[in-house]
Amino acid sequence: MPTQQLREMLGGRPADIEHGGPTVRHPLPDGSYLTTVCAGKYQAGRGYGRLEVRIVEARMTVTLADGTRRTELWRLMTSLLDADRYPAQELIALYHRRWQAETCYFSLKSTILDGRVLRSRTLSGLEQEVYALLTAYQALVHVASDLVTARPGLSAQRVSFVVLLHAAADQIVAARGIVAANPVTLVGVIGRAALACLMPKTPRWRLKARVRKRNSKYTFTAGKHPRTSQAYTLRYEMIKEDGLDKTNVS
Repeated sequence: MPTQQLREMLGGRPADIEHGGPTVRHPLPDGSYLTTVCAGKYQAGRGYGRLEVRIVEARMTVTLADGTRRTELWRLMTSLLDADRYPAQELIALYHRRWQAETCYFSLKSTILDGRVLRSRTLSGLEQEVYALLTAYQALVHVASDLVTARPGLSAQRVSFVVLLHAAADQIVAARGIVAANPVTLVGVIGRAALACLMPKTPRWRLKARVRKRNSKYTFTAGKHPRTSQAYTLRYEMIKEDGLDKTNVS
C-alpha cells in the first residue's frame, strides 16, 4: 500500500497521526466529509490551486485463516463527492478490490503491450482497444487455470504468462496449430507450450540494483506478513466521530 501523499483521484494511505489530517469543511451523513487539498504547483501571486475532495476514514481489520488479526486506520481520498450516489461503505470495499486488479494492469502494460501505447486517437477506439486487451488477458488466465486443474499439484505461479502470450500469438499470426489433429482436450496447443516451459519451483535470482539503498521505505512492515498465502476475512468500520487523527488502534 502506498504511504506517500496520493495525487490520484482515488487513493488511500495509512493514517499519519504525527503530521495531522485535512481540515473538515463539510461533514456528510455517511461519516465522510468534504475538504480541499492543494493541487498543482505553487504560482507566485496565486499560491497553490485548490481541489475539492471527499475523505472517508475507517478502521480496517484483516483476519487470516491461522487466526492472525491486524487492524489499521485508513484514510481514503476520492473525487466522488456525491455521498448518495457513492456511499462510503461501497468506496471502502471497492478500494480493497482495486488492488487485486494490479496484476492485470501490470500484465497489460509490461507484457502484452510491452511498453507500447495505445494506437487509437479517439475515445471509442481507445475503449475498443482496452476491451480487446482485457479479453485477451482473461482468455490467457483461463488457460492457466485449466492447466492447474488438469495437472493436480501444479502451482499457478509456475505458469508463465509470457509463454502463454507467445503461444497464442503463434496460433493467430503464424497460423500454428489452428486445426486440431487430435480430439480437443482441456490442455490445448497454448497449454502444452506453457507446460513445456514451466517456471522453476524455487524463486529466481533477481539482478541487484546498481546503487544499494541503505533503508527501505517499507521497513515498518518487515516481519508482519505471512510467508504463505491464506484465506482471509475483511471487516471495516467507519470512523464518524472526532475523526481519524483522534482515534487509536484497539
